[in-house]
Amino acid sequence: MTDRTRPNREPGAHSRHKDTIVGHAARDPQRFSGMVNPPVFRGSTVLFENTATYEGRDPDDYKVMRYGVHGTPTTFALEAAVAELEGGHAAVAVPSGLAAITAALLAYARQGSHLLVTDTAYGPTRTFCDRRLTALGVDVEYYDPAIGADIAALIRPHTCAVYCEAPGSMTFEMQDIPAIAAAAHAKGVPVLADNTWGTPYFFRAFDHGVDVSIHAGTKYIAGHSDTLIGVIVTNPANWLTVRRSVADLGMCVSPDDCWLALRGLRTIGVRMRHQMQSALAVARFLEAHPRVSRVLYPALESDPGHAVWKRDFDGAASLFGVVLKPSTDASVVAMIDSLELFGIGSSWGGYESLAIRAKMITRTATPWNPEGPLVRLHVGLEHPQDLIDDLAHGLSLLTTQ
Repeated sequence: MTDRTRPNREPGAHSRHKDTIVGHAARDPQRFSGMVNPPVFRGSTVLFENTATYEGRDPDDYKVMRYGVHGTPTTFALEAAVAELEGGHAAVAVPSGLAAITAALLAYARQGSHLLVTDTAYGPTRTFCDRRLTALGVDVEYYDPAIGADIAALIRPHTCAVYCEAPGSMTFEMQDIPAIAAAAHAKGVPVLADNTWGTPYFFRAFDHGVDVSIHAGTKYIAGHSDTLIGVIVTNPANWLTVRRSVADLGMCVSPDDCWLALRGLRTIGVRMRHQMQSALAVARFLEAHPRVSRVLYPALESDPGHAVWKRDFDGAASLFGVVLKPSTDASVVAMIDSLELFGIGSSWGGYESLAIRAKMITRTATPWNPEGPLVRLHVGLEHPQDLIDDLAHGLSLLTTQ
């Protein structure tokens, strides 16, 4: 059996720049006949040398090859690279971003426990909490994403975890994760965070107090809109809790998808820096447009969460919201349908630009009453001026109510 490739630095270490890490992490050419990239290992059965080694397997040792459901060298390479980039202890790959969310939550939620979830969480996260966790007897409480250190007042003796997402889904509110983490840790409560928007490249979650970092690797990690995958990264204290949850649920991911995600990860830096600069150009154009009320993008100086973003993040994803001036539904649809360079579809984080109406936003702890329709934009790798020209034409079709 072959030892799993793992990060060789302690969490928080910065001895190499992240661009160097993404190019070199979890590579071992000499192990694979000089091949630069780890190959795709497909398989279920792993043969052992003798009965003693087979029967002597440690069920909690997920660092060696023992059965395909627990990963192959291809899986291990992706997991190790993501964990090293983010500064975590170890990672586990799962079939999707939502699978990463559900497996992580199920690692902590128990009948009779209390779970704190940000009111601005990704919609399917909320659905899972309301439809599945509550049915299992978990008391799910949603909190104001701007709560910061005051979350201490919500923590109960049976609180199992605090769940964060920064910025919030669709409406992009920032969270003071270091303050939340300090308050939670003071009471012995772990902090989980959906870090899909920040990515391991722009937000090293473990440097800011996160215990379990969750990624929809489908998006910026894979980066090419052709792979469904999730990744959960943890610190040492939470590794076995999360890894057992994934194993108990029988989750595994195709080594082909792991290989594609690892190939995407190698270019995450150049893609995200380029897309951020393009997104800023598009967002600033929209911010000044007479038919736009405001742009929800923490990287903009005008955004309420800008100071927290600038303090904690190294950059911004190219996904943001646009609140339009009051407009008819028909003209908003006409605007989106007229766009030639923005596709209409779910997901984001790929090389192509996307636009959708953001509807059905649920809040229970905080109000969401926008002054006009909300459109979510993802800026891809196209030239920003072409995107601006496309949006300018679309915005000209808006008619006021």
